[in-house]
Amino acid sequence: NRPLKLQFGLINHEGRYLTAESFGFKVQTCHSVIVGVLELHKLWAVHLALHPQANLFSVARKRYAHLSKEDGEIAVDVNIPWGVASLLTLVYLDGKYCIKTCDSRFLSNDGKLLTESGRATAYTLELKLGKLAFKDCEGKYLSPMGPTGTLRSGRCSKPGKDELFDLEESNPQVVLMAANGRYVSIRQGVSLAANQEDETDMETFQMEIDKETRKCTFRTSQGNYWALVAHGGIQSTATEVSANTMFSVEWLGQKVALKANNGKYVCIKKNGQLLAVSDTTGEDEQLTLKLINRPMLILRGENGFICHHKNSNTLDASRSVYDIFTLEFSNGAYHIKGVDGRSWYVNSSGLVCSDGEVPEDFSLELLEHGRLAIRGKNGKYLRGDQGGTLKGDGHSLSSSALWEY
Repeated sequence: NRPLKLQFGLINHEGRYLTAESFGFKVQTCHSVIVGVLELHKLWAVHLALHPQANLFSVARKRYAHLSKEDGEIAVDVNIPWGVASLLTLVYLDGKYCIKTCDSRFLSNDGKLLTESGRATAYTLELKLGKLAFKDCEGKYLSPMGPTGTLRSGRCSKPGKDELFDLEESNPQVVLMAANGRYVSIRQGVSLAANQEDETDMETFQMEIDKETRKCTFRTSQGNYWALVAHGGIQSTATEVSANTMFSVEWLGQKVALKANNGKYVCIKKNGQLLAVSDTTGEDEQLTLKLINRPMLILRGENGFICHHKNSNTLDASRSVYDIFTLEFSNGAYHIKGVDGRSWYVNSSGLVCSDGEVPEDFSLELLEHGRLAIRGKNGKYLRGDQGGTLKGDGHSLSSSALWEY
């Protein structure tokens, strides 16, 4: 994957952003302000203007970071960022960032994972040659250490190659269940078949949606792609993207159907084999798609992030800060919960509320590169209105109903 383009804002010690005037693009800062900042040794804090969930790539080791539950650490030792363990969330707090794992723990500068954030889990972001470095509270920098690349602070007080990282987009990874109750897998070889009862790397596929056509490729943990072959067969043999590796995804409520490049729908035969030979979508052509690498959900729309409203049970959709929600899969649908464990629901006025005792079913549609849509049980899309409130009354797809995740 290509490194993410690092766009950011600069915040001074008073919590104000450095801005440019709309006329002439002059910087809204005067000499006296700069001198004042220097006299206090107060520096500008970097606030990244991108979605805070990403994969972390070590420039020196050329490996990705992931949660190693066995060792209780973040290890930098995998070639491909696979599964939920490779998802890291950057949490912005008071001008610094914490690194949060998929099980909601924070990386301390000694390499340990803590359930609460604090001084030892806060890092100042520094940019060097387009790369990121993480400086801890003692002025030292995170780097991979030892044979497994344990991520912790070393002895360096200046960032070198070992201390530099790229952020890369975390593509959606999914498992697919057929009508026979089995998961689509590559465990039996190159031919795709729905014949497994459990979820492993062999049953997990990365969806990569083309920005132009909105068609999708399915990539395996070995780096190969699903491909249409002779007689409608589907095999994981392709090493490059081509017309025969592209599939159209049709969202059918809590199910999906896949159409291959031959214009036929993918169906599941009695032996579990996947073949693109159907003209219509019946039970054998419908799959349950489960998104597995977003247990912590952060949503950003065209006007900002989704966040709890301070004084009510509704949700704002235009904030510069975000709340982290829990996404739970439930038989083809999803439940969305806040930190208090209460659930989202759409009330009779079309407002999305966050204090539900009983979870409401929502459907996710991964429609564009990096963006999804959410439907309530009323069949309508969740959208941000002009006042910045999240509503569940969208009759059709629009830019206000697409969410970066």
